Amino acid sequence: MAVGGFGGVDGPVSSFNGKITASVVITCIVAASSGLIFGYDIGISGGVTTMQPFLQKFFPSVLRKAAEAKTNIYCVYDSQVLTSFTSSLYIAGLAASLVASRLTAAIGRRNTMVLGGLTFLAGAAINGGAANIAMLIFGRILLGFGVGFTNQATPVYLSEVAPPRWRGAFNTGFQFFIGIGVVAANCINYGTAKRSWGWRLSLGLAVVPAAIMTIGALLISDTPSSLIERGKVEQARHSLRKVRGKDCDVEAELAELKKASDVANEAKREPFVTIFERQYRPHLVMSIAIPFFQQLTGINIIAFYAPVLFQSVGFGNDSALIAAIILGLVNLASILVSTGVVDRFGRRFLFLEGGIQMFVCQGWQFC
Repeated sequence: MAVGGFGGVDGPVSSFNGKITASVVITCIVAASSGLIFGYDIGISGGVTTMQPFLQKFFPSVLRKAAEAKTNIYCVYDSQVLTSFTSSLYIAGLAASLVASRLTAAIGRRNTMVLGGLTFLAGAAINGGAANIAMLIFGRILLGFGVGFTNQATPVYLSEVAPPRWRGAFNTGFQFFIGIGVVAANCINYGTAKRSWGWRLSLGLAVVPAAIMTIGALLISDTPSSLIERGKVEQARHSLRKVRGKDCDVEAELAELKKASDVANEAKREPFVTIFERQYRPHLVMSIAIPFFQQLTGINIIAFYAPVLFQSVGFGNDSALIAAIILGLVNLASILVSTGVVDRFGRRFLFLEGGIQMFVCQGWQFC
């Protein structure tokens, strides 16, 4: 699943080979844990929409269609209200992402993650106690804002804090926690599916990953780049020394960060105008084309609606949930593999390998 963006320090500080310290590992793990909230929602929503008590309370028309369906139950989920429930999070996430980049620059990466975590926490609490459709959708909108803020701030945070040599591996930590969230949510769905209040527990437990990442974000410092952008040079020096190690001389890297920040401030140009200039056109095309075509592969839909899709091809309710767990575990394993090879073989290698693998597997289905 393609989320977030990368920014920060790849260019100006790539010559500074900061070592991996316990502090930077802990900091990046805490930051990457914000992926839990997105992963949990991906896994929980599809499973909840297959639970009969949930459908009976909020979407009884879907159950009526299911009772009438004979061989293919896929079309029983053709409900505009149910679609509003599932899509409201992503619409809110899209809206949040439009302002999140400015927000991360104005208040910092860490504070944006905290804001996203608190918003998600509120949305999860409302969903868990929902008494009607309005509460359910309002909670989903808050979840969407939380996901939009954290998905923007976290990859940037990881890029700016991680040692340049291992930046790829540290960035996959965010994706790894998304995978953990998906698997955990599918397991919870399986355990609560047969209980009348199971859907409340599944939706309400989203407060747990939200609380973990929010509290964790409060315990770490902001990135040196973000602190310098906001004129907090001494705090930036302390933050840089903390993640690079007390014995490491950070003055040269700090000076480079200040220089890059000064150049950016002197330019005083609107970034959304600058990116349309001819010299940045290749970057703009690739930054749009890669996530666009990644989304068109349908992998997010498969992950989100896995239990529904498995039911539509004849799986029972329990079997569909187990199949979703297996799918999540395979995804988690692939993330671990990519973590080990991304910095050794490069990003392009993973793009090519992943693309060829998807092409072969899709072609195999038609054989």
